[in-house]
Amino acid sequence: MTGSARDGRRFARAESETPCVSPTPLTVISALDHDSWTEPPAAREARVAADSLERGDVLFFPFLDFEIDAGEQALFSPAILSSAKNASFHPVTARVGGTRVEGNDLDRLRGLMARFNERANALVRSLAPAYRDHLQVGRTSFRPAEIAGRASWWWQDDTRLHVDSFPATPVQGRRILRVFSNVNLEGKPRSWRVGDAFERVAARFARTLRIPSPTGAAVLHLLRVTETRRSAYDGLMLQLHNRMKRDADFQACSPQMPFDFPAGTTWMAFTDQVSHAAMAGQYEMEQTFLLPPAAMLDESRSPLRILERLKHRRLV
Repeated sequence: MTGSARDGRRFARAESETPCVSPTPLTVISALDHDSWTEPPAAREARVAADSLERGDVLFFPFLDFEIDAGEQALFSPAILSSAKNASFHPVTARVGGTRVEGNDLDRLRGLMARFNERANALVRSLAPAYRDHLQVGRTSFRPAEIAGRASWWWQDDTRLHVDSFPATPVQGRRILRVFSNVNLEGKPRSWRVGDAFERVAARFARTLRIPSPTGAAVLHLLRVTETRRSAYDGLMLQLHNRMKRDADFQACSPQMPFDFPAGTTWMAFTDQVSHAAMAGQYEMEQTFLLPPAAMLDESRSPLRILERLKHRRLV
């Protein structure tokens, strides 16, 4: 790595191109020259990278490509999906879901996602060694469907600015860290919008966020709507996710900017913190990690602690 997350190329602009938005601070796209999945950066650079992530930046690796084997190219079609969005890989069980392929093609798809899981795991652990012993590795996804024009309900519409929250799998305050690679073989970019700082977004909606009932959380778990009981934090984050997506004024006029991630590039962010929307693009690899706030360099910057300050109570 020849540049740090804060000292390298910065792609954030002073204001959004949306005409009704006044100039305010935005999410920063910080470009790093680091081009290896496995080789560690210098210790200071690793600390600066983790600090940048925790500030709410998107770390962008313009020279870090995830290579696709020739035999895997036949998988690059939305026809492989049995769900609307993505095929998934569970690292613990090696189970593949969301696909209709079988036999050798299923083995190739499993191998593709398992390889990305390994690469992303190595990247995060080398780039943020402070997190190394605390990461929980989540699902790996392959997204071969085009985002633009995809029909969905508003709460499922990822072209609307949002922060991530998992309705069925409560995180109990843990951070959601994701690594993405644009593997489009035709050279098309992955187009995002990024928005304002989490604390500002959360403060905007704070009065409308209601502490959920513990009884309701117990019922949802009993009915197997959720894998575990939702904490108050999970309930508030899901409300925030939905209010952001449903608020037309917020979508049109909140601070935001577009950014295209070219084919052959990689990026990562705490997506429970970074307001983001995926506007267009086809063929993406994605890896999810969970991280306890206590493992952060500064856990006061976590959504959990921010929401606790806004609601004046503990949430997990």
